[in-house]
Amino acid sequence: MTQQLWSSQRHQTAIGRVGLSLPARRALGDLRLEPGRKVLDYGCGRGGDVRVLRQLGLDVAGWDPVHFPEGLLRPADVVLLTYVLNVIEDPAERRQTLLRAWELASSVLVVSARLRWERNQIKGTEHGDGILTQRRTFQHLYAAGELRDYVEEATGVRCVSAAPGIVYAFKDDEARLSYIARQIVPDGEWLASEDTASAIASVVDHLEQRGRMPQLEEMPQPIIGLLGHLRPVELKRLAEQAADPVKVERSAERGALDTLQFLALELFHGRGSVTSLPLPIQLDIRAFFPSYTEACQRADRLLFKLRDDAYIRRAMSGSIAGKFTATALYVHRRALHRVPTVLRLYEQCASIAAGRPGEWSVVKLRHQGRGVSWLDYPEFDTDPHPRLAASYAVDLKSLKSSFTSYADSTNRPLLHRKHEFLAGDDPDASKYRRLTDAEVRAGLYESPHLIGTEDGWERELVRCERELRGHRLVRRTTNT
Repeated sequence: MTQQLWSSQRHQTAIGRVGLSLPARRALGDLRLEPGRKVLDYGCGRGGDVRVLRQLGLDVAGWDPVHFPEGLLRPADVVLLTYVLNVIEDPAERRQTLLRAWELASSVLVVSARLRWERNQIKGTEHGDGILTQRRTFQHLYAAGELRDYVEEATGVRCVSAAPGIVYAFKDDEARLSYIARQIVPDGEWLASEDTASAIASVVDHLEQRGRMPQLEEMPQPIIGLLGHLRPVELKRLAEQAADPVKVERSAERGALDTLQFLALELFHGRGSVTSLPLPIQLDIRAFFPSYTEACQRADRLLFKLRDDAYIRRAMSGSIAGKFTATALYVHRRALHRVPTVLRLYEQCASIAAGRPGEWSVVKLRHQGRGVSWLDYPEFDTDPHPRLAASYAVDLKSLKSSFTSYADSTNRPLLHRKHEFLAGDDPDASKYRRLTDAEVRAGLYESPHLIGTEDGWERELVRCERELRGHRLVRRTTNT
């Protein structure tokens, strides 16, 4: 096997890492990397990801033309191509590198690259289709959707944007569909079972959580062994007698809507036959719809509603979760599952188009135009008025994305009325609402245009002779 030697200056882009890189960390969780799975870090740089993944029990090999030229270039379940494509100045070699990594992946290729919004962080001059830096290294920057399109065109498979600048290319389409399904309905865990009674209790829990009876092929092997002496009809009777019918009904309604959301998203890539879908989705369709055709037709109607401005505004104004404004609906991430299905689909469409960032607290869904912003308030739970750390926005018409960091800002935007971003029954909503009521009574919201940033808010606190102690508003103490 011949190896393409990369130009000598590229090694200067490799950095030493203590923990996992963001792409490796995402892949670890998203792709369920467990001990025993083979991983290849193709272009591993100084080998930081290789060391950490080995410590976690994975069978990891790393290769790099400069730092680890003796590394083993072997086929692996998962191949990581982490920040490699962007440092290759020759487009032909860039594509060849991508295809070589794809050839070595037996399950999935994880591709990551730097994005265009990082241009102001790079000092250098235009060179070819990128930038020649002051250190004589090269950077080709991608638009968020451009990286996915490039990988799709080269590999010939449908890809998924896992996050901005991170793309998954699956060798098996069923694995891709299973990944998408988990983003909508995370797999539930089965209760531990040691005897027939506890195994039946586990089936009851599944029935209440999914709104339908589990099929034999879904059950863990230990439960199958414990319940093998029961006929399916008898097991169904026992489970339905023990289950809470209200929970089952609510879960069935939610399951039907989740299935429609999945089918609507899959239309982006050309919907296949029902047998091509993940088994849980097939069983949900069988349980909640008269037919696959009917389910697809309903999903298509749901997707079409995304184009209806009036319908979207009504959905936002009627949502039981989130803050509805003149331009958008703002929803905390733990309340997103409570908004109408069409709005969840709206957010999912944006994530498919450009990737959802790993760190975010509140999502903004515009009803004037079509755009989604994920806003990161790292201290939302602990700070009564959390400061904005970063914003990642995607315009769904142009598919252009932008990233804004407030890390160096001395006057960051901040939030008020935190309870409005949640569902009314959220455990913290009443505490946040009490604070808001106290601030209203104190006159702190008399000039809303003044309190949107740290400095303006502090001036209003001083004017009203108030200060905050946790989520309590108290009179300001003066030093005498």
